[in-house]
Amino acid sequence: MNRYLITSRDFYGDIPVVFSQTLHNQLKKYTPEYVLYRDKLNKNYDIQAAYFIKVCSEYKETKSFLHQHVDLAKELNATGVHLTSSQFDEIEKAKNIGLEVIISTHTHQEVLRAQKLGADAVTYSPIFASPNKGAPKGIDALKELLEVCDISVFALGGIVDKSHVDMIEQTKAYGFASIRYFY
Repeated sequence: MNRYLITSRDFYGDIPVVFSQTLHNQLKKYTPEYVLYRDKLNKNYDIQAAYFIKVCSEYKETKSFLHQHVDLAKELNATGVHLTSSQFDEIEKAKNIGLEVIISTHTHQEVLRAQKLGADAVTYSPIFASPNKGAPKGIDALKELLEVCDISVFALGGIVDKSHVDMIEQTKAYGFASIRYFY
């Protein structure tokens, strides 16, 4: 089961040296295969993203993704970009410049659209209860989705402990993505 660590401003902060050290610690502790730098409020996103890529480059088995920013992901040599559910039109551009693409999805239709447009993977959420994310879809809905798609699916949303991961491992999900599980 692949692990996808998503950073959070609340935990990692926005001071480069603190961010970098915290990221190092979490990568050593959890050894995720995928890592996303996500911070919608940082006015210096590009600067922090460069620190993120530098830290991730020290972990050869880890793929680094930037949130939303296709051109910056290419410029900084990230593995790829994680697009929002309103950025389906960016999939082709990102693929054409050599980036892996993960896109956020919330419905079966969005997952199938991402698959058709050539995304490499999706996050599908929320699986479990998660603050401000709407009603959880649950494991059964995840299983149903996995029967009708061929794209790699990361379960996302409300995954905070091993019991959640254990439930996801009982499905055909490619992996799980989380912020809070990796604190």
